Amino acid sequence: MLSRQFLTFQLAGDLYGVNTACVREIIEYGAVTTVPMLPPAIRGVINLRGAAVPVMDLGVRFRNQVSETSRRSCIVVLEIQVDGGPQVFGIVVDAVCEVLEIAADAIEAAPRFGASIRTDFILGMAKQGAGFVILLDMDRVLGEDDLAQLAAMTAA
Repeated sequence: MLSRQFLTFQLAGDLYGVNTACVREIIEYGAVTTVPMLPPAIRGVINLRGAAVPVMDLGVRFRNQVSETSRRSCIVVLEIQVDGGPQVFGIVVDAVCEVLEIAADAIEAAPRFGASIRTDFILGMAKQGAGFVILLDMDRVLGEDDLAQLAAMTAA
């Protein structure tokens, strides 16, 4: 039975998870520089050791609501493969929780309706205590237009 590890985090009262294979690091929420003409879900960029890294607000992407930041807010820096090359970006989360090892057969399909976010963003759901962890498919959370703009932005 295969299992995968997921980094879990809180966002607007829900528990989400991303595959740890795409997590580069977790940093304290700090100065995000706004950049004109970006998609609404892209909050801006951060300077990460000399590299401009775009930061996405999942609250805007999922619910059209800007995420409130607190002292527990973090930026999870992720790396996914796009057209054979790496794309690095950050996501704003309310709080990072823990790393869970989830067996492949414990992952259930995304609900067809009633989910708080678009179901095509969901890789699956796993039981955690009395609730569920919503496992995100980060390749789908970023749309093709977002990816094209991010690639152009980080190449500049």
